[in-house]
Amino acid sequence: MTGRPGGRSAPAGQGKPPATPGAERPRTPGAERPRTPGAERPEAPGAGRDRDPAGRARNARPRDALGRPLPRGAAGEERIPDDLAVPPDEALSLAQRLLDSGRPFHAHEVLEASWKAAPPTERELWKGLAQIAVGLTHARRGNATGAAALLRRGGQRVGGYAGTAPYGIDAAAIAGQAASLADRIDADGLAAAAGDGADFRLT
Repeated sequence: MTGRPGGRSAPAGQGKPPATPGAERPRTPGAERPRTPGAERPEAPGAGRDRDPAGRARNARPRDALGRPLPRGAAGEERIPDDLAVPPDEALSLAQRLLDSGRPFHAHEVLEASWKAAPPTERELWKGLAQIAVGLTHARRGNATGAAALLRRGGQRVGGYAGTAPYGIDAAAIAGQAASLADRIDADGLAAAAGDGADFRLT
């Protein structure tokens, strides 16, 4: 039997049942509806978005030193390459230099690249370090709530590696710095933490 599930076939020799109003006729396999030359389908929403070589959406707009988007065509800060691949100890040194120069957003990009490339046993460590850098970025941007939240969250992740962190990372000390800075921000606002981003030590 053919037809819809649960239906019955028409007896042999009888014509086809009348078509239901609005129902499409079956197409011949391989048949295509002719298109008007030059006609194109409407572009799907987001089809014109910036994308990386793998096809993932990204924002290629220029950014300032703290990662805030600038108008297209503006002269922005040089970005960390999306495909950055450096050894962990080199990533830590680079991230520290960026923090020292007041560029925590760029330090976050370096640490995020290491997080994505890390083996499973190290991912929470690198994710925590990246979150701390994001917290320092929020502090520089004037967002006290976001700064304290990310510092505390990142510090807790890093603290989970106390005594076992690889590459000479002092996870306990980093977690303590992050928690102390978050507490000061909560208690006294961002003014109490002014300059602490450049003093934060990862190495």
